[in-house]
Amino acid sequence: MPFDLRHPTAPHEKLKLPEWYISNLMMDRALDAICRRVKKIDRKHDVPYLAGYSLDGNTIYIDRHMPRTFKYKRRIINIDRFLLLHEAVEKALIDQLGLHYLHAHQIATRAEEAAVRAAGIDWREYDRFVQKKVKCIGDERLRKIPNDLDTKPYRDEHDKDLLRRMLDCLEKHQVPHGFRRQQLKDTVSELRQYFRKRHKLSVHSQVVKKSAGRTKRRESNSAQH
Repeated sequence: MPFDLRHPTAPHEKLKLPEWYISNLMMDRALDAICRRVKKIDRKHDVPYLAGYSLDGNTIYIDRHMPRTFKYKRRIINIDRFLLLHEAVEKALIDQLGLHYLHAHQIATRAEEAAVRAAGIDWREYDRFVQKKVKCIGDERLRKIPNDLDTKPYRDEHDKDLLRRMLDCLEKHQVPHGFRRQQLKDTVSELRQYFRKRHKLSVHSQVVKKSAGRTKRRESNSAQH
């Protein structure tokens, strides 16, 4: 594996250490175990929202432009380990338990955050670095998307009814304390505009096809007579 695995073969021992340290150690070992179980890692494609997975779950895709590391307090931090954890957990929850993407994503994000913190890294700095690299659907930089990329996360995230309900909650200030309300509101609004535009293009395409079909039938009937 292309990772600096800390404890690839270390046995689980009862350590006489503070509980918080043991918890961090166990999280690190769990992260290593997941990384070893990922069959294939692909960094040759453009991936919406930075990372994703194949339909069969055997391949984890990480955007080809995403740096492998970032610098944190004189340390060089491997990014892939945390992204793999997120995608593996998310895919398992969707496929094995049938969770909606947004629910699975929340749990996977919490797992990713716990792993980042266990590694002694400030979550906000890590998240800030990662978010700068995200490519959204419709981004002109998305030119090389994997053929077998699982699109369920992108379909689920753009659930129109859910977006509407999210906006309602934001307007009524029904969000947790400290929640990045404006950022979410802007994102939801952009998504709704994007899908309205896509809907118009789809309707226009259907009209053109129907018109072409009618013309073809008229020409066929004329030829027969």
